[in-house]
Amino acid sequence: MEDLGFRRAAPALAVFAAVRLLGLAVLAAWGAAVGSSPHTLLSARWDSLWYARIAAEGYGYEVVLPNGDVHSNLAFFPLLPWLERLVAAPTGLSYGSAGLVVSVVAGLAAAWGVFAVADLLHGRRAGVYAAGVWAALPVGVVQSMAYSESLFTALAAWALYGALRGRWLTAGLLAAGAGLTRPVGAAVVAAVWVAAVLAHRRGERSWRMAAGMLLAPMGAAAYVLWVGARTGDGLLGYLDVQGGWGNGFDGGWAFARFVGAKLASSAFLAGVGLIAGVVLVLWLYALCVRQRQPAALLVYCGIVVALALCASGYFGSKPRLLLPAFPLLLPAAVALARWRTGRAVAVLGAVALASAVYGAFWLNGSGPP
Repeated sequence: MEDLGFRRAAPALAVFAAVRLLGLAVLAAWGAAVGSSPHTLLSARWDSLWYARIAAEGYGYEVVLPNGDVHSNLAFFPLLPWLERLVAAPTGLSYGSAGLVVSVVAGLAAAWGVFAVADLLHGRRAGVYAAGVWAALPVGVVQSMAYSESLFTALAAWALYGALRGRWLTAGLLAAGAGLTRPVGAAVVAAVWVAAVLAHRRGERSWRMAAGMLLAPMGAAAYVLWVGARTGDGLLGYLDVQGGWGNGFDGGWAFARFVGAKLASSAFLAGVGLIAGVVLVLWLYALCVRQRQPAALLVYCGIVVALALCASGYFGSKPRLLLPAFPLLLPAAVALARWRTGRAVAVLGAVALASAVYGAFWLNGSGPP
């Protein structure tokens, strides 16, 4: 496989941009019809407000709920706010608007990274469809929000690509960046380590490999240790902060009870839909295993899926938490690549339109977090 360049990736980036622009156009039309502001929905609601406040004021803000729970902004990792501040300083943009700029650039970088991994494994055509399918996910509109999913996916995809190509310093640095972006950065660290261990077993020896393995966990470790020192709770400090938000890992027990409550209520169909969604995700992961994806991808994707499905917390955010699990989409991308171009484009276009309509409906309703 030749070295990856912009010209090779250009079709994938064009498809990604077209899908995202369709989503934004539908959101704008929906907003005009109901009187909502797409800019506000994308940059100044939900978690985007927390990120913007960190960019403006730093850490230390918290909200105490009536039941005594504490929502601290220490739950949010720092890389996105740092970049918002970096963009806002020379441009004069608000921090929320700066977050949109970061998301646009990061989204393109993520699409390029998804393409790069798929191209490496299955060829250019599959890579183009992989970027398109990722853009057209039902909650793909989050890729255009001042959220950290696009930034994290960009860092993760390129770290994985670096690990698959044996570029250990690049992989380690990007994994460290992912660890400064979201808690699930641990999945990237594990993937880099697995790739390095397997390369070592094949006989590869280099200081770059060792350095990459050492660098990979530095981002997440630095932030978690800093939170522990700031809160005075040591290594458990960050877990306590997440606990204040009701977040934790219980093996999926809380989610199972949530689904069971839906099934036992008038929202029975919603419960059935949730079960179908979980089955679909597990089936896609099984396809990834049957496709013989590299161990690094399977480890990364498996951890992302496990943390999304088996964590307690706000259950409406689970589809969004699965956005970085792009290896799940590779079987679909390979299948589309085998179809005639007209048929594949028609299917992808229909999915993209459905995603755009759903995204506009979602953001004008319950929406994230």
